[in-house]
Amino acid sequence: MNTRKQQLEAFNRLLDIMDELREKCPWDKKQTLQSLRHLTIEETYELADAILEDDLSEIKKELGDVLLHIVFYAKIGSEKKAFDIADVANSISEKLIDRHPHIYGDVEVANEEEVKQNWEKLKLKEGKKSVLEGVPKSLPAMVKANRIQDKVAGVGFDWEEPHQVWEKVQEELEELNSEIKNNDQEKIEKEFGDVLFSMINYARFIGVNPENALEKTNKKFINRFQYLEEAAKKEGKELSEMSLVEMDVHWENSKKFFK
Repeated sequence: MNTRKQQLEAFNRLLDIMDELREKCPWDKKQTLQSLRHLTIEETYELADAILEDDLSEIKKELGDVLLHIVFYAKIGSEKKAFDIADVANSISEKLIDRHPHIYGDVEVANEEEVKQNWEKLKLKEGKKSVLEGVPKSLPAMVKANRIQDKVAGVGFDWEEPHQVWEKVQEELEELNSEIKNNDQEKIEKEFGDVLFSMINYARFIGVNPENALEKTNKKFINRFQYLEEAAKKEGKELSEMSLVEMDVHWENSKKFFK
């Protein structure tokens, strides 16, 4: 691995390249904080995909893309005389020191849970009116639900045992089933949301990241369905021409193939 000196040299090289591109490249000169935003979101999702696949080579590449965006934003900030990359690094360093009094102060903690609770209490001391202020409004609903539950748990608003949460899931399922029987679409949607919210909460209690779990299932389904499509082509058929019984045979084979 590289030494700290080599790491700093590499980062300095990236800063020099960014300066040069911003000065000479027509595309880079044109970019703004706003124009980069959607690209940053895309790069973040690509990094998330690489992490899910546990592809270390791809993770390295995608981290580079995300790092470029951070450097790019800092460069634009410096042009606006608002902040530069040193301000960005110092800001997060100061926050980390302030949020870890058990490392940089005299606070003692027994475990990870106490660290999380201290973290949320410190945020409130910094002037935040609610522990939920730090949850971005634009987060996808499932990720947002997970963050909401994680944050309120950090201040003690939580269930005590996993079985209590599972009982809540079952309660919400019964309420959903009841509204389905009543055929009230507005209430069905509400209860369906409650089921999802309670399932996401239960996932936290059993140590599962719901977003990762669902995405793995998405990928599993895609692989199996594409296997089904290829099997149909080999038989010279379109899926629309096959019966459900015929498709089910190939679906079961796909399970064995990807096991």
